[in-house]
Amino acid sequence: MMTKPILSLALAALVAPAVALAEQDYNEDLNARLPEEIRDAGSMIAVTNGSFPPYEFVEGREHTGATADLAQEIAQILRVEITHATVAGLPALLTGIGANRYQFAMGPVGDFPKRRDANDFVDWVQEYVVFAVQAGNPEGIVSLDTTCGKRIAVMSGGSAERVILAQSEKCEAEGQPAIEVQSYTDQPSSILSVRSDRADAFFSSQAPLTYFVQQSEGALELSAVGQSNGFPSLVQGAVVPKDSPLGPVLRDAFQILMDNGTYEEIMTKWGLENNMIDAPGINLGEAL
Repeated sequence: MMTKPILSLALAALVAPAVALAEQDYNEDLNARLPEEIRDAGSMIAVTNGSFPPYEFVEGREHTGATADLAQEIAQILRVEITHATVAGLPALLTGIGANRYQFAMGPVGDFPKRRDANDFVDWVQEYVVFAVQAGNPEGIVSLDTTCGKRIAVMSGGSAERVILAQSEKCEAEGQPAIEVQSYTDQPSSILSVRSDRADAFFSSQAPLTYFVQQSEGALELSAVGQSNGFPSLVQGAVVPKDSPLGPVLRDAFQILMDNGTYEEIMTKWGLENNMIDAPGINLGEAL
């Protein structure tokens, strides 16, 4: 019964100070390159799978965060309206885009070759994957190799879930207890499982975990920072249907925001300056 108030307060505490963003010039060339159905409608639907602070905060129909700010600027460049829809879990997001129920997701979503059968990724950020644990790290989780027999929360269908499941198999092959993998459809529920001692750690992207740790008032801390943790490199981005002309259009819109300083301004506003990349690209991610 207390979950909703706790999560609402947590998300409210993470809202960045209001910063007026620059108005973007309309780019007629990019608008002309949009898929015909988007150009004719003058709008497109961006789908999300819930709050992913500080990139996305979803409270009812309100979407804020770095992703929402970037989407607002891209909408001005393309002169289209971007509306938002929310689904439960990453698999539903990827399937919905691949099936053309939604035009795209701003993300960021991890870009891996295995996800590209039905989707393309327009990468605009780099990420790192670490653990959020209770203060003092009572279970001593300092690396993947120390997770055997532990209760680890992950996002359902995400890349961290695949890594932790593979680690569990490694644990068993080495004669150690398997990992109890707990899969959740959203970030707030995952972090709450650690705070309520239903999980020993949450294994996920460092940027949102940093924010959740900051708002925990000393109840949580990060662990295994500065290690690869099963990810040789991790770029994330927007998601579009496979071979859609929308992909190159979004890439070029991101390039405009990088060139004119708006991308850096937004990323810095949300404390993401260490997650910036030099240039956007399509399908830049490597295999795990």
